[in-house]
Amino acid sequence: MPLGANVQKLPLLMAGAILLWVASRLGVEDWRPLALWLTGLGLGAALYHASFGFASAYRRMLVARDMRGVQAQLLMLALTTTMFAPVLAAGNVWGQNLGGAWAPVGVSVAAGAFMFGIGMQIAGGCGSGTLYTAGGGSVRMMLVLASACAGSFVASLHMGWWQALPAHEAVVLADALGWRGALALQLGAMGLLAWLLQRLARPAATVSAGVPTIQPNNKTGANSTPAAWLQTFLIGPWPLMAAAAVLALGNLSTLLVAGHPWSITWGFTLWGAKAAQTLGWAATSSGFWQGDFQSSALAGNVLEDTTSLMDMAIMLGALCAASLAGRFAPKWNFPWRSLLAALLGGLLLGYGSRIAYGCNIGAFVSGVASGSLHGWLWIAAALPGSWVGIHWRRRFGLTD
Repeated sequence: MPLGANVQKLPLLMAGAILLWVASRLGVEDWRPLALWLTGLGLGAALYHASFGFASAYRRMLVARDMRGVQAQLLMLALTTTMFAPVLAAGNVWGQNLGGAWAPVGVSVAAGAFMFGIGMQIAGGCGSGTLYTAGGGSVRMMLVLASACAGSFVASLHMGWWQALPAHEAVVLADALGWRGALALQLGAMGLLAWLLQRLARPAATVSAGVPTIQPNNKTGANSTPAAWLQTFLIGPWPLMAAAAVLALGNLSTLLVAGHPWSITWGFTLWGAKAAQTLGWAATSSGFWQGDFQSSALAGNVLEDTTSLMDMAIMLGALCAASLAGRFAPKWNFPWRSLLAALLGGLLLGYGSRIAYGCNIGAFVSGVASGSLHGWLWIAAALPGSWVGIHWRRRFGLTD
């Protein structure tokens, strides 16, 4: 197929116009917002072209013992952890103070991750998955996104209650073991998990039974010419492992430029609060929104918030990728049970991510890569939640 044969020009032109408009609004005095905007665009394209989802990967693992998606996540996690360790140990790069995704280990993290696991299965997407599928043209996932913003905002109003539950202050492995010891311990744990996944995986010939499989990674076959590589780069699909490496590099870029790792769902909380404020809600009624960071973000433009900016860029990157691949095709007709699942799933993943201090990206990937024990607690609670969510999916008429 000739390069560009299926490009959808109208949505691509719209995406390009938005890209340039936002870039012009970011100004030239500080290069960091523009760098984060471009990083988010790249992350969105990688997520879309590889269909790099956490919810679907966990579902395939639990239902069909298809481990490929989770193995790709482990690679991303190992690469990110390896790159983060010396950088966080340095504490400062290019005059920028650096901090990891460190959070307390407690009941709220476990409860929130469990809720998130249920929510992402019945919604059909995790935090990053919701953004790239919505940006790629899924009307249903736009509904999930709106519901997640509402759920995350409601959770922010309850944070005082959740934070009063039993918890231990953030446990950072590098503080106890040094960054080299912490890195060795974490990579050893990831290697053991990779070995276990390989042992438990169902043979490839039977993996497709009952659930959708990961699509082939190369439409160009044996053709490895520069034109073929460019075509795969622009229209996909990308190999999962290649996307894992790109996502790890994007997380490192975020850490170096923003001073903190990649996160997703704080943007949902902020968008929900701004919508509530428009409807008459007063931020003075909530202790959570009186914090310096929260009140400043609420008072400012959404483009001034790092997470919000990158979330929008991820959606736009996915729109560009879908348009280049000729796959931007919004559908408006859905069974009522599917729409109900979207609403409920979005509420659960939004609420859960706020009380768990993040989602699959901000709490799990960035938390583990930062050496924070809460990241491991997050995945330990999210997987049982996913198992429950898979069974709930069937009640809503959704397939595995």
